[in-house]
Order: sequence, then structure tokens, then C-alpha cells
Amino acid sequence: MAELERLGPTLPAIARRAIASWLEGGVRFAAAHPGAPSAPVFVTLRTKDGNLRGCIGSLVAIEADVASETARSAVLAATRDPRFQPVCAEELCGLRIEVSVLMECEPVSSLEDLDPARWGVVVADHTGRRGLLLPEVPGIESAAAQVEIARRKAGVPEGAPVTLWRFGVVKFCD
Repeated sequence: MAELERLGPTLPAIARRAIASWLEGGVRFAAAHPGAPSAPVFVTLRTKDGNLRGCIGSLVAIEADVASETARSAVLAATRDPRFQPVCAEELCGLRIEVSVLMECEPVSSLEDLDPARWGVVVADHTGRRGLLLPEVPGIESAAAQVEIARRKAGVPEGAPVTLWRFGVVKFCD
């Protein structure tokens, strides 16, 4: 955790450099930090007025360290979020970047174990469909709303039984 505390504040800049490198020519930014922990990451891009512009990450780290994971997720958030057109080079300087490093998921038995201001949530149904919502999403005030949005993201019908997990994040913003 000490290494994450040291490296964490640099993660938004790593994300920005990775996006810029990709936009300037499709080159992958070498962000490796040997010795840094491996952790799953979500990168969220926001416009100056706070509107979502892209957000992608994973529940399981793919890269060897958190810096490389941040660079990978940043490029995907800028270029592959299906809700948005890809970010163009001209708009990158106007975007705010948030890097959420996910802590380990733990199962929960009810909505009372959730708090959308503190915990992210993962829902899964018996078919394996899963949806995730990060904590501290603007406008999400209740655990029920948080779970409902994660259900919709997963394509799980309302009222279908789901298994719930929660996770904390350590967030770094530029």
C-alpha cells in the first residue's frame, strides 16, 4: 500500500500521457513501474463541467503493475467506451482524469452492507452477467439506485436474483 500511496498521485498524469501518445500515432506509452503493485483500475474522463466523457477498467488487473494498468485503461476509456465517440487530441487538454484503483471485492448479503459514497458494487446473476458501478458517482444517493444501475449495465432483469459484492477504491484525480 505504501508504494501505491507514493505512485498514486502520478497515475492521472500517466493516463494523460498514455492517451496523448495513442492519439499522436497509435503508440503505446511505456508506463511500467517495476516493483509497483498490480491492481485493477478504472479510468474516468470528465469534461470541464463534470460530464462523463469515458470510463473503462476491469475487476482483474491485466498488466503487471498499476501504472501500466492505468495506461491501458486510459487509452480504452478515451477510444473504446461505446457510449461516446473517441476522444480527439484537441479535447484532451480540457478533460479531467480520475484513476480509481480497486481494492479487493468482498461479498455482501444485503443493501444495508452498501453505501454508494464509500463502496463500489458488483452484481452478478446465475448466468454470469455482471455489472459494476464505482463509488461516489454523482447523483447516486442510495444503495438501491446503485444496484439498479449495475443491474442495467449487466442486462440483469429487474427482480432477478443477484449476488452482490462491494469494493473500495483509492481515487487519484488531476
